[in-house]
Amino acid sequence: MGLKRRLTLLLSLVTGLALFLAACSGGDQTSSDDSKGSGKKEKDTEQVLIYARGGDSSSLDFASVSDGETSRVTKNIYESLLDYDRESFEIVPKLAKEWEVSEDGLTYTFFLEEGVKFHDGSDFNAEAVKINFERWSDPEHQYSFTDDGYIYPLYGAMFGGYKGEEGHIIKEVNVKGDYEIEFVLNEPLGSFLQNMAMHYFSITSPAALEEHGSKINENPVGTGPFKFASWTKDDQIVLEKNEDYWKEGLPKLDRVIYKVIPDTAARLIALKSGEVDIIDDVNPEDAEGIEADENLQLFTRSENNVGYLGFNNQKEPLNNKQVRQAINYAIDKQSIIDALYSGYATPAKNLIPPTYLGYNDEVAGYDYDPEKAKELLEKAGYKDGFDIDLWVMPVSRPYMPDPEKVSEIIQNNLGQVGIKVNIVREEWAPYLEKTAKGDQELYLMGWSGTNGDPNYFFDSLMHSKAIGGENRNFYENKEVDKLLDQARLSIEQDERAKLYKEAQVLLSEDAPTALLVHSKPLVAAKSTVKNFIPHPSTSDPLEEVELE
Repeated sequence: MGLKRRLTLLLSLVTGLALFLAACSGGDQTSSDDSKGSGKKEKDTEQVLIYARGGDSSSLDFASVSDGETSRVTKNIYESLLDYDRESFEIVPKLAKEWEVSEDGLTYTFFLEEGVKFHDGSDFNAEAVKINFERWSDPEHQYSFTDDGYIYPLYGAMFGGYKGEEGHIIKEVNVKGDYEIEFVLNEPLGSFLQNMAMHYFSITSPAALEEHGSKINENPVGTGPFKFASWTKDDQIVLEKNEDYWKEGLPKLDRVIYKVIPDTAARLIALKSGEVDIIDDVNPEDAEGIEADENLQLFTRSENNVGYLGFNNQKEPLNNKQVRQAINYAIDKQSIIDALYSGYATPAKNLIPPTYLGYNDEVAGYDYDPEKAKELLEKAGYKDGFDIDLWVMPVSRPYMPDPEKVSEIIQNNLGQVGIKVNIVREEWAPYLEKTAKGDQELYLMGWSGTNGDPNYFFDSLMHSKAIGGENRNFYENKEVDKLLDQARLSIEQDERAKLYKEAQVLLSEDAPTALLVHSKPLVAAKSTVKNFIPHPSTSDPLEEVELE
């Protein structure tokens, strides 16, 4: 994009923001009563937080999608039985105030909060929990909406499949009383409690499912601190304070507006001008300037993700392991980090971040070696290279703040070994849909941890059962599947770590993807934003946030 065109785009975005926010800016609002002719300004203490992000949500039915732009919003509408601490993945109570686990690890009993209401006024109870879990697990359930294209990829990945499938972990969900529910497992699951705290397994009002049917994705009804108000696609989502929230004194804000501003530079301009209160996916190049501005504050999330160049392993020539290895050797990861991350990233050689259980530091990974890449291409029968499409995300992500520039560096790297790359651009929602179906060859993507457990990365992205869901690499290796299944079922953490280390050795050799970076995503806010704590999962709870 030329400089003139880019400046024109930024001016257009900022002008649009100014028009929108003239009537609704963050913080305490003021207005004049011109109808009385007094010219007197009256203080309106309504607290409105405007959160600017790079892309729109793909749905507001959290369990049927996996993108962070959805969960960032729905995290504040819905609640799960368990939750994570505000700064970590330590499990804490939520809609379940207590729980018990049987000695054999097969039965989990949850004791629920009483008196909690959904936003539509209906009661939260054990029956509501049962209906939700059956909806996700059973394709024939009346609220599964599979005929309307709904799938629940993370349920299948986290619980070993769906009702009737071999490997499905949950045997029964039994209502033991209005506020007591029991989960009986077929086999022990080492990450069961971690999974139950995942936002993707939050509880929707059964009355809303009955009322809205498959349109529930546009009419979310939960028990959370904020209620859904409106959604203008590719522009903004508005949430209103839940006046009947079951936690006394919360939330502090009256309204939250999630505003879409795709360009990172335009988001920063909007923050500096006071038109928005928080921006995510900050360009690392801007970090120093933000820290030096007394009107702003900078937040750094922990290294809890991976950004990668994905391969469709079922399409030629990517179905050839030597080709995949060659592409790995051809990419200069450090140049990408130096050019785009300003020190807020490290090169990735394993799928999981270094702090995770079972991280295998002995895996060598792929150093930048274009000569080695050429040798492998020649052995694979592609001495003269080949042409290939590279799909590029249209939005910045926590693990990749500037996908366009990453694609250009990769295009140049691969060109030097004879691979001619054609860059393909697609809107965000179709990008997710089409890559899940396998339309792509090469594609840029990443993954942020949401439960602090390695199975969320491995089972979601590399298990063959996730093909058609989050396994956009269409990668299948029975030996890897077996190791992942054993690790998922084990309740001994040392054993799980050993199995995941073995899986990483096989994955490194197979090279089903080109792992690029583990990043430390940045968030910036006005200095008037108080009690905001960015969560490692990138889905931030806002009930305690307030504006000074």
